[in-house]
Amino acid sequence: MTSSHDLLFKTLADPTRRAIFEQLCREGAQTVRALTDRAGISQPAVSKHLGVLKQAGLVLDRHEGRQTHYSARLGALAPLIDWTSQMAGFWENRLDDLEDLLKRMDQ
Repeated sequence: MTSSHDLLFKTLADPTRRAIFEQLCREGAQTVRALTDRAGISQPAVSKHLGVLKQAGLVLDRHEGRQTHYSARLGALAPLIDWTSQMAGFWENRLDDLEDLLKRMDQ
């Protein structure tokens, strides 16, 4: 697994960061204030989580006056989707092999 995969997994492993990212995916761009109101944690904590999400390439920020708007980055999960597809293919092949083996053992 590459370091980009590691960074994405590590970033999304935190439930608060994952919830913030999911909220941005579902509801579109939001200010730090709006995210703080829904997160149930302090504004500095939300800002720190957003910084980690931004560093991992999961969110983009746009400054508008004194406010910063954050949005989920389209395609940010593509490396994880590719990885899970590869793993699904791997396990499908393994299970097919196991099924073949069991059929041979029954004969």
